[in-house]
Amino acid sequence: MDINDLNKSQLILLAILLSFITSIATGITTVTLMQQAPESVTVPINRVIKQTVEKIQQVEGKTTLQTVIVKEEDLIVDAIAKNQGAQFTLTKEVKSDGNDQAEVSAGKGFVVSDKNILVADSMFVQGEGNYFATNSSGKFKAQFLLGDKSGFAFLKIGAPVDEKNVLTTSVPPFADVNKMKVGQKVLVLGNNISSFMFDGDKNIKISATLGNAGAMIINLEGEVLGLSLYNEQSSFASIDAIKTALASVSAE
Repeated sequence: MDINDLNKSQLILLAILLSFITSIATGITTVTLMQQAPESVTVPINRVIKQTVEKIQQVEGKTTLQTVIVKEEDLIVDAIAKNQGAQFTLTKEVKSDGNDQAEVSAGKGFVVSDKNILVADSMFVQGEGNYFATNSSGKFKAQFLLGDKSGFAFLKIGAPVDEKNVLTTSVPPFADVNKMKVGQKVLVLGNNISSFMFDGDKNIKISATLGNAGAMIINLEGEVLGLSLYNEQSSFASIDAIKTALASVSAE
């Protein structure tokens, strides 16, 4: 058959076949020449190939170090956000002058156990009574459990006042006060959030105000250092003291 008689498709197939045969022949010829060539020729070629591979591997495995600047403001925002679900506003039902029931503030409190146990200031949570704990998920009844001589008390969150509400809360991480360093910032999550520098005294002094009663005290990691008390003589209950007392409550 004359090549001029081939159509376009046949010519393309023929070209592909010739290219394939040519590449095989070139490969065989190259390998044969490399085997027959003296070492002075093959060593530089192999060295170039090796160096090229090493350079590619270094680029692929390159580690880039990037410095990230974290502002103190961002740390404060994150620390507060981490503990939103653990904090509650407390109220207590009392009789008014006309023997009607009314609710008064019982300070603040925060969750310290996955059994929905709250810690609060015993100045406002004293003995039996009708207590209520409120957070973003709703208002719930709370039962008095135990008061401690250190100035705090425990409540257990119970049924919702509105059956439609479902309790949503979280237990915050506990800090180690002994690891605090002088100059570290401490946050008080009272009605008005305040802060101060740790001065090295483990018996932290807090401004004893009604707005701070039962407030959570945290570090910039969002870890709980303790509870703020409405007591000029002892305005701080450490998380270590709270954990010790909590163990006896949990055992009951």
